[in-house]
Amino acid sequence: MPFHCMLEVIEKLLVLQDRDRRLSRLRMELERIPAERREAQAMADAAKAALEQARLHVKTLETERKRLELEVEAKNELIQRYATQQFQTRKNEEFRALGHEIELNKKLKFDLENQILDIMEKIEAAQKQVETANKAAAEAKKMADDRIAQLNQREANLKKDLDAVSADRAGLAAGVDAAILHRYERLLKARGDNVIVGIDHGVCGGCHMRISRQTVVDCRAAKEIVTCLNCGRILYYSPEMDVSVAD
Repeated sequence: MPFHCMLEVIEKLLVLQDRDRRLSRLRMELERIPAERREAQAMADAAKAALEQARLHVKTLETERKRLELEVEAKNELIQRYATQQFQTRKNEEFRALGHEIELNKKLKFDLENQILDIMEKIEAAQKQVETANKAAAEAKKMADDRIAQLNQREANLKKDLDAVSADRAGLAAGVDAAILHRYERLLKARGDNVIVGIDHGVCGGCHMRISRQTVVDCRAAKEIVTCLNCGRILYYSPEMDVSVAD
């Protein structure tokens, strides 16, 4: 007659292990949330920075336009002054010299005015970029705000679940013999949340090393706690397991 009973303590430890695995998953999810929140905020910040850069570009162009306009104004005043001096002089040489200065400054003024036209075209294009960047920044902020709100809600839910599972786990742990619980928790710390493992196919479910025929027999007998001689994990057998490899 095959053995198929499982030690009560193993059943308790399997349930406890399930809770520890759930706790581990919950903690991992919680640990990821701050990074996801920073990532969402970073996208919004990048769009905002692009908007500020676009605005700064317009401001720089406007400053350059004003500088050029002041130069044009200065050239106009200079041309007017030379024209007045030319009208007042009676010396031909001085008249010609002033005429030369007038023509030179008119040319410089013409060049400045062309530069202003170029700047105005650039300003118009830059203002369109600001509009595009402003729309992108608004959309990015909304997406970030929505994502962060979802993450905050998810974080609150995970913390609630963590508290509930922790409380459940504490109650389950209280029902396990203290010495066995200590042994289990020591293995949990050393091996992670894969401490109570099956012997399907005649191998340890933790380290996957072949176990001896006697170990299989002891597991199926379910008279005492049996451990893997290789990794120290606690072994168990259930009827659906195929242990023919080791038989």
